[in-house]
Amino acid sequence: MGCHDKELSILFTDDNRMAQLNFRYLGRKRPTNVLAFPMADLDRPAKQTPTVESAMLGDVVISMDTALSEADEFGETIEHTIDRLLIHGVLHLMGHDHEESEFEALQMEKEEKRLMELIELEV
Repeated sequence: MGCHDKELSILFTDDNRMAQLNFRYLGRKRPTNVLAFPMADLDRPAKQTPTVESAMLGDVVISMDTALSEADEFGETIEHTIDRLLIHGVLHLMGHDHEESEFEALQMEKEEKRLMELIELEV
């Protein structure tokens, strides 16, 4: 992914704290499954790799309450769900976005599937 020797902060929390973070940073009054807070300036043209001058790539926050619900809903193991959410968060840190356009959402989904397949090959 072009981010060798980078650090990542991961916080596992509950829906209550996730709702607080989601409201504070995105103005949304509900919990969500994953939030990502990049260290890089992502205000750049699409498809251009962000320049990360710090060793810290960013922070990914995962709600375990929502992850457990999604694992049950989708018939996944909790490990699979956490892997999926972590990949989703890291892709956001790398500049991917699924809210700006349908094309970008499809590109992000394709990359998520590719990375999940790599993880599944390792197991």
